[in-house]
Amino acid sequence: MEIQATKERNAIVISLKGSLNAVTSPEFAASLSDWISKGENNFLVNVALLDYISSAGLGCLLTLYKKLKPTQGKVYLAGLHGTVEQVFKISGVLSFFKVFDSTEAALEEF
Repeated sequence: MEIQATKERNAIVISLKGSLNAVTSPEFAASLSDWISKGENNFLVNVALLDYISSAGLGCLLTLYKKLKPTQGKVYLAGLHGTVEQVFKISGVLSFFKVFDSTEAALEEF
């Protein structure tokens, strides 16, 4: 999996490519923890190039949401599609995140 992170406007934009699963989720979680330790609390996760997400990957996103909730931090998603979108829908976790079609649209909210 590839993780690219940049700061745009008032958010950390994280673009994921490949598979977010039990093997790759620790790297993703470490990246998120690093940003949080630097005081960041607004995240946009672009999953447009994500081929697969497992329950471990969903767990990372839910953990991020829970860590940011006390500080009114935000976790937005962009680019949901295909089987990745189906996993989010079936698991019932979509209610925790605001979803956008594109990174640009999500950045308008920050």
